[in-house]
Formats: sequence, C-alpha cells, structure tokens
Amino acid sequence: MYKILTHNKISVQGLEKFSREKYEVASEIGNPDAILLRSYKLTPETIAASVISIGRAGAGVNNIPVENCTERGVVVFNAPGANANAVKELVIASLLLAGRDIIGGIKYVKEKGPGLTEAELHTLVEDGKKQYGGSELCGKTLGVVGLGAIGSLVAETGLMLGMKVLGLDPALSVEAAWRLSCDIERVEHMQTLLSKSDYVTLHLPVLEATRNLINRELIRSFKPGAVLLNFSREKLVDTPAIVEALDSGKLRSYITDFPMPELLGRDNAIQLPHLGASTAEAEDNCAIMIADQLVDFLENGNIKNSVNFPNTHLERSGVCRLAIINKNVPKMLGQILSVLADHDQNVADMINKSRGEIAYNLIDIEREPAAGLIGELEAIDGVVSARII
Repeated sequence: MYKILTHNKISVQGLEKFSREKYEVASEIGNPDAILLRSYKLTPETIAASVISIGRAGAGVNNIPVENCTERGVVVFNAPGANANAVKELVIASLLLAGRDIIGGIKYVKEKGPGLTEAELHTLVEDGKKQYGGSELCGKTLGVVGLGAIGSLVAETGLMLGMKVLGLDPALSVEAAWRLSCDIERVEHMQTLLSKSDYVTLHLPVLEATRNLINRELIRSFKPGAVLLNFSREKLVDTPAIVEALDSGKLRSYITDFPMPELLGRDNAIQLPHLGASTAEAEDNCAIMIADQLVDFLENGNIKNSVNFPNTHLERSGVCRLAIINKNVPKMLGQILSVLADHDQNVADMINKSRGEIAYNLIDIEREPAAGLIGELEAIDGVVSARII
C-alpha cells in the first residue's frame, strides 16, 4: 500500500487516479511515499525520510526545495502545459483590456447609471462612450518572450486575432519549435523584439539569467507607448523600473496577476489576484497529470516531467524491477551490475539515464531478489537509494 500525503485542495478527478486497493491518500498520514501539493511551501524539514517523490499540480516548483530533494533522491514532478490554456485565455483577455478601456466603461455605467430613466441612460451612454475609445489588436505587433506551452498558445492566438507575432526563446526545444506556426517571426535579441512590439507578454521561468529581466536599461528598448503583460513570474520585472516607465509614458500600461503595492490605484496598471491557472479545468488537468506521473513512478519507476531527474521509461519485463538512484560518477553502473552478478541475477532489460550530478537506473531481473540485495546496493559508495518494485 502506497501512502500519499496531500497539501492544499486537490481536484477529485486527480485523486481518483489513486486506486483504493493500492493507495492511501490523506492530508495527515505517517511515513508517506509521496507528497501531492499545489502552492503549499515545503522545507527540507517538512519532507519525511520516507518520501521518494513529490508532485506539484502546476508548473512552478519554487515552493519545493528541489536541490535538497535531488541530494536525497526525491524525484520532483510538475505538470507543464496542463494549465496552459487557462493562462492563455487570461492573457488574451488582458490584451483586449489593454487595447480598449473596457474596465473604465463598465465603471462609468455602473457608477452613473443607477436611478436614470431609459432615455437618460441612453444619453449618458452616448455622451460617455467617447471617453472609452481604444484601438484594435488586429494589425498590431505582439512580442512573445518564451515560447513554451503557454507562450506558444498565446502566439498562435495572436495570429488568429490578426496580429503580427514576434517570438524569442533562446532555450526553444526542437519539439516546441515544430509546434509553432511558420507565421511567427523568430527574433534573436530582446532589444529587437521590444523595439518592434506594441504588446509584450512574458512567459519565462525565474532563473538567475531572467530575474529582473525587465529593468531600467532594457525598458529603454521598448517601443514608446507599449503595453507589458506579465502572467509568468513576479520576479521577472523590476517593479520600481515599471513605475518609472508608466510615469514617463514609455509604457502605456502594465498588466499582471502578481499585484505589487507600488502599482495600486494606478489607471495604467491592471493587477489581478494571480488568476492565471484558476479554472476548474486547469485544476483538474494539473491534478490528473501529476497523479498519473506519480502512479507510474511508484508502480513502475518510470519518470516523466521531473524537474530534477531525467525522463526515463522502460517497459516491464522479467520478474522484478529495481529502481536505483546514484551519483553521476564513473564506474557506478559496473559496481551495481557486479552486485547483481554476485547474487546470480540475470538482467532481462535495463535503462540508465543521467541529469547533471544524478543518475537513475531501472533494471528488470529474472527472479525475486534475496533479502540482502537492496542493502548491498545501497552500501555502494555513491548509491543514493535503491528499491524493489
């Protein structure tokens, strides 16, 4: 029986993936094999020694001590792309809010309309609508920084709206590139994208290279009167620099779902309460994806969408499977196979993958292992953990 510790409210559709015959799932449980969470903040001290995997029902893992987990042999999963459509739709809605003063128009009718007759309301509307004009998105240029699961959807939708779309992503994978329309113009330099774009939307993780990416120096490259959208990560922008750009008119508007005190009360800043992935569908999709990945890892040792371990998949063969985590140093595999040979174990199939300083092995053997095998494998200098599946 596997034990799953949950934090936060997890979609029922995801929890249903854990069969009652094989899993015990609860918000309070001793010696869990896995942790399933959303935004709950984990620390090394709150991760029990029994935990071998953590599933984040979302894309970001900044609430999980990933480096510590890697050292301990804990596989951390996320759900990239599961909430991509939800975020895309909010970004597109925000583009429309930026192009035309829809919020101002709503407030105008709501505040001035009550108590008026139909004729008076008609006059009010005709007089007031002149204040809330705007411009169409069609024909404007959209710059998309980061062409992953969300950015690529935003870029494609921009094309459908009749926009010219520029894309920049130095880390673009071949697989992601194949998904992109040939009508998206790729640019190589941030300054080029900013200088040509009427709207710029950010879809990047926070790394040392991207922290405060939008700063005073880079803001100088923006096209005058451009709109910046940040539905990715708060730390991608230097907020004081944004305030200065809004004050000077260099930026016409800033729209984000990471509210900051310095931007409250400004007509040229729209701040939402981190709504990007807050749809029923996104929560279901994230929970289902993470649950499927945890089940496959716990029951088969396979790894998909881990942020700290290599993707690893091996079809089952043989009688029993060993999952072994070790430091990525020379001669480790030879020592592991030597122990198996000493136990007269024949290898039916195996796979060895590495990522950075960690390596992972799935080894199918042809008979049940002796009681002391796992202990001997874990006694090898450099082996982090070993388990029988």
